[in-house]
Amino acid sequence: MVNLTHHGLRLSGPRRRGLAALLLILIAMLAPGRASADSIAVKSAELRAEEDAYVLNADFEFSINPTLEEALQKGVPLYFDLELEISRPRWYWFDQKVLAYSAQYRISFNALTRQYRVTTGLLGQTFDELDEVEHLLSRVTSRPVARLDQLEKGTRYEIALRLHLDSSLLPKPFQVNALTSREWSLASEWRRWSFTP
Repeated sequence: MVNLTHHGLRLSGPRRRGLAALLLILIAMLAPGRASADSIAVKSAELRAEEDAYVLNADFEFSINPTLEEALQKGVPLYFDLELEISRPRWYWFDQKVLAYSAQYRISFNALTRQYRVTTGLLGQTFDELDEVEHLLSRVTSRPVARLDQLEKGTRYEIALRLHLDSSLLPKPFQVNALTSREWSLASEWRRWSFTP
């Protein structure tokens, strides 16, 4: 039996059981568990120089879960943000952020044509199946992210990359869901690596 007495405060039986149940819930929430199916994994990422720009190649592994698929089919568009940050380490101060790049993918579903549409910037593509949409979002190929003159040759930079569902662009009721449900927090961890042009 655990004695829950602290600073002269003695808890009665029902309060003790309530506190113990609350502690168990908190421990379960904070304990590291298996990787969630509702997360995005960064399989690979690289930055390399081409003729006139530094380009990003990356592969992500993820799937749009049934909750998000249902929201799409009810007319709720989903926004995914691809974010890249390049910084220069400094031993005497905070790292210097050299540039930040982002691209946004908007996914929508047309109930009349039964097709998915993915737009990024002014470009748009239409797909019959959701797995085609997932394949498009999971592969970044030769995407220009910086001009050649923006990075100094021979200087080491730190690169950070992630892909995530932007819940701030969801309709208000769904934003509340995003705060309380893992199914609405589809995101990757920041993938970090060093790069020297």
